[in-house]
Amino acid sequence: MSQQQILILDPTGADPDAEHQALRDRGPATLVDILGVRAWSVSDPALLKQLLTSKDVSKDGRAHWPSYAETVPTWPLALWVSVSNMFTAYGKEHGRLRRMVAPTLSARRTAALQTDIETLVTTILDDLDAFPADETVDLREHLAYPLPIAVIGQLMGVPADRRPEFRTVVDNVFATHLTAVEQAANTAALYGLLDALIQTKRTEPGEDMTSLLIAARDEEGDGSVLSDAELRDTLLLMLAAGYETTVNVIDQAITTLLTDPQQLAHVRAGRCTWQDVVEETLRHQPAVKHLPLRYARTGITLPDGQTIQAGDAILASYAAANRHPYWHEHADRFDATRPSKEHLAFGHGVHFCLGAPLARLEVAAALRLLFERFPDVQLAISRHELKRLPSLISNGHTTVPVRLRPTPAR
Repeated sequence: MSQQQILILDPTGADPDAEHQALRDRGPATLVDILGVRAWSVSDPALLKQLLTSKDVSKDGRAHWPSYAETVPTWPLALWVSVSNMFTAYGKEHGRLRRMVAPTLSARRTAALQTDIETLVTTILDDLDAFPADETVDLREHLAYPLPIAVIGQLMGVPADRRPEFRTVVDNVFATHLTAVEQAANTAALYGLLDALIQTKRTEPGEDMTSLLIAARDEEGDGSVLSDAELRDTLLLMLAAGYETTVNVIDQAITTLLTDPQQLAHVRAGRCTWQDVVEETLRHQPAVKHLPLRYARTGITLPDGQTIQAGDAILASYAAANRHPYWHEHADRFDATRPSKEHLAFGHGVHFCLGAPLARLEVAAALRLLFERFPDVQLAISRHELKRLPSLISNGHTTVPVRLRPTPAR
């Protein structure tokens, strides 16, 4: 395939629907340029599932990506491939790192958080209730953001006064319009916050996940459980994955319900549940559009005869795959009543997101309690005026302006 045929992905994410359609039109997989790096974008769901579960595909760039050493110093997405945690681990190393975290995010432990999460949502809605009826309120800023930050902050033991700093640097990790220099500075700031958190929890441990991981690391002593780098990067993964993605799902679900009143009517009439809305949002507008990167360990022949060569980078294009026409009828249409809402929003195989039950719980609680408290909430602008986040990874809006109540007659 010649250079002219490579599709350059838009780092600002200005028109993702058109870009995802272009990917599907090119076949099961196609070569793309992602901020200067060549990779195979996989948008066919069957092929993507196959690759996500294949031992011939790795997430360890240091071991299986020949371009790693020359790419990382100057690539804006370097952090996505250079962290030392289960996100970039392969084989037994992945299993070891995942086992350290899995018990703290089990379905049972997550279900036990439901009351606490609903209390948090209620408190946030109480604050929204104080806004004047004629004032426009940004629900991304005043609901979608504060809930996931509070939940993951409590789980990780991040002091409330430090959470805004973590929010800023985590947001920037997903901002693919930033330069490599800007991202390097952001990474340094992020690691500074993580190091400070680790130091605090070493001297003042609690019952939070950070303290438990530090204890496991320090009690072992020889580094066989978690190295210092793995400890820090595991905390990074938990904070980033547990916050930004959930913000986007809440954002997308709210904007969909406010721009497609029929879907909200389905819930209110009992034709579907809030959980159905959550799953259809995850299918139709997943929090992550493209997830970098994986690497072929051997040559892989594709259904159309092309070959992914050993060492080639692979980009999981989840958003494009979720709307593939052979997977779902009328795939581009949001329909919370559709019988099957199968999706890849949380990944697939051994790297399936451990935080999926928690994200689902948070989004369902936020939606149910929001529309109970403010049944007449309306979008304050047209759907076409909503602005996308400047990212080819993160799938959300810069703001979600609404009016919570009908404007009083004058």
